[in-house]
Amino acid sequence: MKQNSSRPSAHNTLQMNFFQKFMMLCSGANIYILKKTPSEWNKFAGIGGIVLFTAVFATMSAGYAMYTVFDNLWAAIGFGIIWGLMIFNLDRYIVTSIKKTGTVWNQILMAIPRLILAVFLGIIISKPLELKIFEKEVNKQLNTIIQRNKKQLQTEMNARILQQSGPYETEKKQISSKIAEYQKSYDSASVELEKEILGTKTGLTSGKEGYGPNARRKAELKEQRYQDLQNYQKQVAPRLQYLDGEISKIYTNLETERGKTETFEDKFNGFAARLQALDELGKNSAIIGLAASFIMGLFICLEISPVLIKLISHVGPYDFLLEKTENDYRLYAKEKTEKANALTDHRIGSFKKHLDDEP
Repeated sequence: MKQNSSRPSAHNTLQMNFFQKFMMLCSGANIYILKKTPSEWNKFAGIGGIVLFTAVFATMSAGYAMYTVFDNLWAAIGFGIIWGLMIFNLDRYIVTSIKKTGTVWNQILMAIPRLILAVFLGIIISKPLELKIFEKEVNKQLNTIIQRNKKQLQTEMNARILQQSGPYETEKKQISSKIAEYQKSYDSASVELEKEILGTKTGLTSGKEGYGPNARRKAELKEQRYQDLQNYQKQVAPRLQYLDGEISKIYTNLETERGKTETFEDKFNGFAARLQALDELGKNSAIIGLAASFIMGLFICLEISPVLIKLISHVGPYDFLLEKTENDYRLYAKEKTEKANALTDHRIGSFKKHLDDEP
């Protein structure tokens, strides 16, 4: 009389549709074992869906990030697809590497580094999408940063102009001061001559009206001082021209440098610049900071959810069958190894005995 097998019978009446099979493949589960455990199909299809959509979001996120860097649509699409496939493969590995047949503590210890990695991936995926969601606000803040940088640049340029042109300006002031002294002496002599002719009594004039001897002496003094002024101006004219030329060169060079730097600042809209703008928006606006935190938290939850589902789910038929299959292979490998070792020992023993029997 045949005895009934204790193994659960296969549910041949249930058939996987294409969508279910595809989702289960995305979960990284063994599809051949899953065919024997229909009760596990929904769980692994759900895990596969989370892994798939996480990869889709990662593709969009990386594509947008690369577009802001290279400003090339095809390069962004290509890199986004590659990044999404990498995240997809990594998430599948994280999920499949957690075994449910061990103790609870072993499962938790096994899941901790995977959860840390999942959190890190969630942050990476969320940042570019945050930039896209707050694109208008980020662009406005970028313009504020650019204007602030230009103002700081102008301040630095002014300081450099003062530093580089300082010695020339100082020498020009000294020359101008000397010219002013000559001009003052000439003006003083002109005033004294006029008072002498008009007969105005002062400490330096005789008080006699008319063009007398004193007036002639003062006219000569006036002429001498005028010649001194003219001679000094002619003497320092080349030097003043040189100083003005050097100062003009400094202004021209720094203005050219400022123009190039401002052109560079106008292009300050790359990925890192947008991250800076988003960070400043979060600090300046509590609402935007809270919204960005919620978006990041959403993607972190999305990324760690497959691992959490594996942790909180009960041990099911799939886990038992997977453990049995892996154990069968371990036993088979161990058996083959022991047989190979025994045969090798037997051949070595026979060879040694044959050597001992030879005369």
